Amino acid sequence: MTTRFTKTIAAAFTAALIGISASPAMAGGQIAIGFSPTDPDQAQALGMGLQMFSLMQGLSSTGANAYQNGSGNSAGINQNGSGNHGLIWQEGDGHNGTISQSGNNNSCGLFQFGEATDAQCMQNGDNQSGITTVFGF
Repeated sequence: MTTRFTKTIAAAFTAALIGISASPAMAGGQIAIGFSPTDPDQAQALGMGLQMFSLMQGLSSTGANAYQNGSGNSAGINQNGSGNHGLIWQEGDGHNGTISQSGNNNSCGLFQFGEATDAQCMQNGDNQSGITTVFGF
């Protein structure tokens, strides 16, 4: 499983870099990197990692969590179902982040750094995990 997980991470990172290089430079003043595993074991591992991160930061490992350090930030989380975990982490000013989860046992982490980023995570269905990191300039 470790070799397959490492290959999947490497492929996702490569795809993200290709996507970044294919887009116009400084488009929108932000760069986003996202990862959403397609393998159920990897989705569960990412979900557990997000829950552990939340606990280490003094937040809840279930439900909706938002941490903001800066000014002019907004965060919103909508959850329909059970066992969902949403985490929005914002460092800097002027961020707008939303998570929408419909289904059960979903996990999403949305991390925003810098200035004036706008990002969202949408999950419809069950047992999904995803992470998005956005850097604004």
